[in-house]
Amino acid sequence: MLAGAAGVAGAALLTGCSDGGGSPDTGGGVPLERRMRETAVRESERLLERYDATAAAHPALAARLAPLRSAVAAHAGALASADAATGRTPGSAPPSASPSSAAAGAPVPSADPVPPKPEEALTALADAERSLAEARTVTLAGAPGELARLLASVAACGAVHAYLLTSPQGDKP
Repeated sequence: MLAGAAGVAGAALLTGCSDGGGSPDTGGGVPLERRMRETAVRESERLLERYDATAAAHPALAARLAPLRSAVAAHAGALASADAATGRTPGSAPPSASPSSAAAGAPVPSADPVPPKPEEALTALADAERSLAEARTVTLAGAPGELARLLASVAACGAVHAYLLTSPQGDKP
């Protein structure tokens, strides 16, 4: 798992070293970076939903999940906060579903069922983190420089979260 995180970091160094310039893709009238950010925010929101659902189904796991959930909320905020890059004005709501309620800690219902056993629930959450980290790593290739660096960092964090969710060391404070 750590080797995978190192690979993500290496990809970030190679991919994220561009100057962030280049022509924006205006497919559908919405710049590429904005579309990519909106998608990344929605994905982070869905992951927050999974954390909330898991903590609600297994209250004994809530303390263990809290710091990881907090990091995911921070990722959603960072992805949504680039007002200039997304074409929003400061203080305006994001064009996607607002991460403010999810990022602020308000529980959001999850569409995915939580496994009944705590160990299985942690594994399912780790699988969701791992899958999203892999998807974000793939997305790096088409992302503008600054967004690529951010996605690489968030993907590396997701890989670490997956490791912590399934390792025996992850259940220690």
